This record gives sequence, C-alpha cells and structure tokens, in this order.
Amino acid sequence: MEIYLVGGAVRDKRLGLPVSECDWVVVGSTPGEMLKQGYMPVGKDFPVFLHPQTKDEYALARTERKTGPGYTGFETCADPDITLEQDLLRRDLTINAMAETPEGELIDPYGGLDDLENGVLRHVSPAFSEDPVRILRVARFAARFDHWGFRVAHETNALMRHMVGAGEVDHLVPERVWAELVKALAEKTPARFFDVLYGCGALAKLFPEVESLYIATDRPGHGHKDDIFPVLQAAVRLSDDPAIRFAALVCDTGLGTPALDRLCERLRAPNAYRELASLAIGHRGQAHGVAELAAGDVLHLLVALDAFRRPQRFEDFLQVCRADADAHHRDHGGQYPQAELLRRAYAAAREVDTGALAGAGLSGPAIGQALREQRIKAIELLLQ
Repeated sequence: MEIYLVGGAVRDKRLGLPVSECDWVVVGSTPGEMLKQGYMPVGKDFPVFLHPQTKDEYALARTERKTGPGYTGFETCADPDITLEQDLLRRDLTINAMAETPEGELIDPYGGLDDLENGVLRHVSPAFSEDPVRILRVARFAARFDHWGFRVAHETNALMRHMVGAGEVDHLVPERVWAELVKALAEKTPARFFDVLYGCGALAKLFPEVESLYIATDRPGHGHKDDIFPVLQAAVRLSDDPAIRFAALVCDTGLGTPALDRLCERLRAPNAYRELASLAIGHRGQAHGVAELAAGDVLHLLVALDAFRRPQRFEDFLQVCRADADAHHRDHGGQYPQAELLRRAYAAAREVDTGALAGAGLSGPAIGQALREQRIKAIELLLQ
C-alpha cells in the first residue's frame, strides 16, 4: 500500500496558501484491507474512506469509463494494480493532478507545476469532456486565481466550447449549478466566473439573465470590466457573504421580481438568497432616497424589510444598497449615510414600549395601531 497527498492540498502548498483539507490516494490496496486498518467507508460510487483519527478522505486509486451523458454516467474501476499516474490522469486540471509522497517529493506527470507557475488552467486529458461539471469548475478556479493572472488555456476553452455544442451542459442538475455558483460568488473575482462561461458558450444555457449583460455591451468573453458587474464588484469590496453578492448580481441584471422568481426556481436557490435579492430589487430605490421620505413611509419601508423580526437580513440589505450606491457613483462621501439614517430610524422605532401599550388597556388590533402611531412619532423626532 502506497499513500499520496493529491489535488488541491498539493496545489495550494505550492502557491503558499493555507491548506484547509487534505485528500489522499491509496495505491495497491483493496476495500477489505482498508476496513481491516480501521478506515470507515463513505463512498457510494467508488471506494472512499475516512481515516480513523484525522477523518481525512482516502480514496483508492481508480479509473473511470464514460457510460452515459452528463456527469453521473460513469463506470469506476478501483483495482489494486491501478497506478498513481492513471488515477491523476482522470482529474480535471493539470494544477489539480499533482501528488506528493509522505516525504514531500512532488510527483507531477502532467506538467501541473509549470502551469501553476505560468498561471494556466489546462485540462489533463480528453477525458475532461466527459464531465460537464468541469466547465463550472474551470470558471470557478478562474475566479479564484484571476488576481494572480491565471487564464484558461486556448485548447481547454476550445474543448469546453465543443462540450457545450454537444449538449453536455444540458445534463447539469440545478443543485450542482447552484452549488458552483455560490462557491464562485465567494471567490476573489466572481465576475471572472461568468467571463469564462461566456467565452465557451455555456453562459447562455446556464445563466441567460447574465449573458444579456454581455450581449448588451457587445464585448469579448475574455477578461472582465467593472462596467459589466458594477454592483457585484462593489459588493465584493464590502462583503464576503455570497448571499449579498448574489443580490448585487441580480441588481446588475436589472431583473424584476417575476424574473427573479423564475431564476431562483430554475436554480432551486435557497429562500434566504431569493428573499434578500427580492428586497434589494424592490426597495433599494426607497433606501437611497430615505432622507426625503415622511416618517410613515420610513416605517413602512422598515416593515416591508421585516427589519424588526430579521435585523441581520436588514443589515445585509443595507450592504447591498451601499454596493448599488457605490456602483452608480452616488455622492455620499465614501460612506452611505442612508444606511445610518435607516439604522437610527429602526432603533428609534424599536424603543417604543409595547408593554406600556398593553398596560394602557389596549388589546388586539388597537395595540397594533397604537404601536404604529408611536413608532411614527419616534421616527418623526429623529428626522427633525
């Protein structure tokens, strides 16, 4: 039995990045031998085990053969005579197809280190075309490493275009597309994710709402500019939260609520993402002009945002509004005073003592009406 560190851990060590998790390949073993040594099986489609102490994943070296369309039609072989090089050959990119011995010696049969040093995202073999998820992964890695100047190799982009033309991306399930989108939104340069998808033709199939931005500007798919995603770019500078960045992206697209609902239904987006984006497209205009609103309208906005029950989402909404203001060069002196005004209005309204209203003999709808009136008075005092 021979054990090698593989994949992202090897790549990130060479880049000087922290290694968050380690994946290992075991050569020359069988499931029975792994079980005897205390490893716990977790793989369904191929033998993967958890180390009894570290809980790291250890996978038997394997090969795969395409048996059907999409990314689930594979037949896996994990015989003990499969070599490390055969296992690495099935991986997506050369920078992810490096291994390391327990002594720290690099094993790099497909030129991953050269591509890492030259900033190239290149597929390992033609088998790349058998899994359409890899198109999304390439785009996501481009978003992760764009600030270092990484680019997609021409031959890899050509292969991805061929995959799109062959209908491979049509077999991607919404959950997988959404998962990769959320990961991409959390990267350093999420706009690059869409650039790569546009460049290979996949954006029209996966995110047609976003592709319209490229068509409107009539620009090539390689590289990106702030004018394509100004709100998203501003949100990136303000927050790492992918929900905030998703809402900012939706603001860039100019979608209305019905179109947003269709997008979220198609991608099966979680309600938290849909709700924040819906609030942003529906109420950011009122937030920008809050200083001109009457106290009753300010309270109406706070209620529409559900600020009193969900204060954290209220704060997230304010972050999206600031990103929108930054993107459109609103004059706010480098800050966003509307957010502070809304926070103060929210705090003033919350100070109204509902217990005192109940103690005054009010009940039922009367309490609600009195509460509203008292909150409007509190906000009026603040605005004055």
